[in-house]
Amino acid sequence: MFAIRLTEASDDAATRVVPIGPDGPSPAGELDAEVHALIKQADDAGETGRVTVLPRPLSRPARVLLAGTGDGDEAGWRAAGAAVIRAAGDDEALEVLLPSTAGEAALRGLAEGLWLGGYRYRDAPKPARSGEVRIVAANPQGYAEGLTRAQTTAAATWLARDLTNTPSSVKNPEWFAEQIVAAAAERPGMTVTVRAGDELSRFGGLLAVGGGSVSPPRFVELAWNPPGATTHVVLVGKGITFDTGGISIKPRDGMKLMKKDMGGAAAVVAATLGAADLNLPVRVTALTPLAENAISGSAFRPGDVITHYDGTTSENLNSDAEGRIVLADALAYAAEQLAPDLVLNLATLTGANAVALGKRTAALYSPDDELAAALAEAGAAAGERMWRLPLAEEYAENLHSDIADRVSAPGGPGSVMAALFLREFFGDTRWAHLDMSAPSWSESDDADLSKGATGWGARTLLRYLSGLSRT
Repeated sequence: MFAIRLTEASDDAATRVVPIGPDGPSPAGELDAEVHALIKQADDAGETGRVTVLPRPLSRPARVLLAGTGDGDEAGWRAAGAAVIRAAGDDEALEVLLPSTAGEAALRGLAEGLWLGGYRYRDAPKPARSGEVRIVAANPQGYAEGLTRAQTTAAATWLARDLTNTPSSVKNPEWFAEQIVAAAAERPGMTVTVRAGDELSRFGGLLAVGGGSVSPPRFVELAWNPPGATTHVVLVGKGITFDTGGISIKPRDGMKLMKKDMGGAAAVVAATLGAADLNLPVRVTALTPLAENAISGSAFRPGDVITHYDGTTSENLNSDAEGRIVLADALAYAAEQLAPDLVLNLATLTGANAVALGKRTAALYSPDDELAAALAEAGAAAGERMWRLPLAEEYAENLHSDIADRVSAPGGPGSVMAALFLREFFGDTRWAHLDMSAPSWSESDDADLSKGATGWGARTLLRYLSGLSRT
């Protein structure tokens, strides 16, 4: 990640960034007259995320960028930061004038926007940004904690994006597990357990889904357990490293983006690492069932009956509804072995999510009103939108099977049915399930999103966990 630092001193060798909020532009000193003249000529210079360029040949600074923050809330500052970093050259040093009235939320939004808008996939052929960003503030130390939280959040999101953007020719279950082990080794106090082979004998769903691939499945348990923690949150993330649909094969267009089918696992891993980086006093365990859903003579079939970790059985009717099959094992393991206070499940689970809510909104399911509201609030603050959908009881009877405890994919409203299926495995624990397939990928640069994987969920989880640490 490129450097962002706080300072009191101004340096006119760098491109000057002047934010424009609801009260007009930040004081720009000797540039005030030029800035106000440009604002009069420009249309809606203060509009959220709009950047207006003032060239100053043979002068210092040589360029001034006016950055609209809209209403001046955290989201507006985040959008402004992302727009500014895209308007600048990769080696262009920037200096942002932070108004004295800006609070920590403004600073955090600005810094997150700069880092998120400047994301580059770590193996991309284009070199990463090298230019430094200086944020000029009257009291830099007063913003230091906000900058640290922004950097940790952005780093977690970058990691989730990198993992998801990695092509499946590289990213098999073993590789993914190795990435988690390596990241945990860099952080004191973290532990990680990787299960494979005979250690997965009770994980019937994971073995079924991963049985058709030459790359065997893995089950990874990543833990942050700080001294004195009184709350234990388990994060479960779907980790299908590539999804062909199995015997129920997808069409070609449906497979193009299936390297992203482990976006939930990427998000929960990144958030757990971020919790350790922030030293949050909350016990966090991330569970990632990792498998490749492939086609071969050993692939599981429609009509097969699968025995899950808790001993219950599911009749598989569609091998392209494999995510809920592996998640069932992970959720049952959490309920039986970890005694969590709550379980949060993130999964790129259904196309029905996009049909119902579009490309930028995840579906939220929970029987707990307080938990659902807290997650939605954390998502809104983080810039990751979600909408609560009902666990409609009238559809639960569709899960009936004549030969097993339930069927895995009975048809009906796709996202709702998947949530009702997963509900069977949470036990008595407080829980929420986020179906985040649609917002896990962006077709273009869009505000704080970069084209490709969005890392959706890492920001929301860190906001939510940070909130728990203060209660």
